[in-house]
This record gives sequence, structure tokens and C-alpha cells, in this order.
Amino acid sequence: MMNFTFIPIAVGISLFLGMLLFYVMGRRLGFKHFNKDAETDGKSSAGTIEAAIFALFGLLIAFTFSGAASRFDDRRHLIAEETNAIGTAYLRLDIVDADARAELQALFRRYTDSRLEYYKRLPDVEAAQHEWNNSMALQNTIWTQAVAAYRTQTHPSACVVLLPALNAMIDITTTRKMAMMMHPPQIIFVLLFVFAYGCSFIAGYGTARNPSHRWVHPMVFATMTAIAVYVIVDIEYPRFGVIRVDAADQILIELRDSMNRKAE
Repeated sequence: MMNFTFIPIAVGISLFLGMLLFYVMGRRLGFKHFNKDAETDGKSSAGTIEAAIFALFGLLIAFTFSGAASRFDDRRHLIAEETNAIGTAYLRLDIVDADARAELQALFRRYTDSRLEYYKRLPDVEAAQHEWNNSMALQNTIWTQAVAAYRTQTHPSACVVLLPALNAMIDITTTRKMAMMMHPPQIIFVLLFVFAYGCSFIAGYGTARNPSHRWVHPMVFATMTAIAVYVIVDIEYPRFGVIRVDAADQILIELRDSMNRKAE
């Protein structure tokens, strides 16, 4: 199994090294240019263009980070929504006749375990997909038995509140899976790299005007940019990296424990 945890780290390191490389390339080109033009006094209208490019790069990072953080919060919110949907449907099983209720409650406990196991198995995509299929099979079984219980119910009208709750529980699984798949187009990440390398090249080119040079500024610039992009990528994939939404699963675990207590 591929260790996805280190992908954001690899992205950050490659960006950091690439920015330093382009900085050096820009500085060398600047030396050649300014050596040929001895009258250059270090003042040029190009400074306005450079400022605009750096500002655009800053905006790109800001909007990408904001989008990643927003999607991260949405995924945590969906965990609460699914927990509420399962909990509501489970409570409404009390209106089902006792014969069908016990079996449905057992199926709900298995289904909740399966949902927890699905996310626990990530980032092993193949194992997670296997558990997803198991969850879908349990969903079908729960729905089939709930409909059968509705037809044999002493008071069928009582089950009118159960079926919509089951429908909501089923729908939220698709919503959560779609939320996991929602990410910015890859071109956005390509642009982050292009702008980072371009800004480093421009910065290196500009420092060629000054004979004295210190590495602290390009090192800090490359480090801060690499850290920002690393956090963006890590937040975008909260089941794969270091920054995770696993803590939010605790409310679903607590719901599962409450099912055990109710069954006792």
C-alpha cells in the first residue's frame, strides 16, 4: 500500500528545492544581464511588474488555502450530519413491531461499524472500497427489511416517519463520498508551482543588481511558501495526511456505544 501521508511532505520538499534552484538560475541570468549593461542603476519599471506577479501569487495561495479550509470544515460537518441521520433512524425503529425491531437494530449496529471501518481503512483505497461495498449491501438489507416491516406492521401509518429517516441516512453516504472527491482542479496546484518558481526566478534576478548577497531571504521565502503549499495539500486530503478529520469520528463512535447500551 502506498503511504499517502508523505505525499504532502514530498510536495513541500520538492517545491522548496525547486524554488532555490530557480532563484539561483535567476541570479545567474541577472549577473549576465547586468554585466553587459554597465549603466544599469538598479531602477526599472520592471519593479511594478514584479510586485504584481508576487501579489498575484499571494492571492492564489490565499484563495486556495481558503477553499481547502472551507472544504475541511464541510467534511467535519457532514460527519455530524451522518451521525444525526443514523441516530434518528435508529431511534425511530422503536415504532416497529418487536419481531422486526431486534433484527433491524442489529443491522444498524453492523452498518455503523461498517461506516466507521470504511474511514478507518483509508488511505488504503482498495480496502476502503471493499468496506464501502459492505456498507451499501447493509443499506439495501436495512431498507428491504424496513419496507417488509412496514407492510406487516400492526399500525402501518406509524412507519411513515421511519422510511424518510432511512432515506436521509442513505443519502448522506453519497454526499460524504462526493465531498471526499471534491478538490480544486489539478491546474490550480500546477499554477502554485509555476508561480512559486517564477517568483523565485524573479527574486534571484533582482538580487543580481547587488554585489553583496545573503541566503537568509531566499531560504525563508522558499520555506514559508513550501510550508503554505504543504498545509494546503494536507488539508485537501484529510484522510490521507497529517491534518485529519478523524477526531470528528468520535461522535459516530459515541453513537455506536449508545446503541450497545440500548441493546443491553
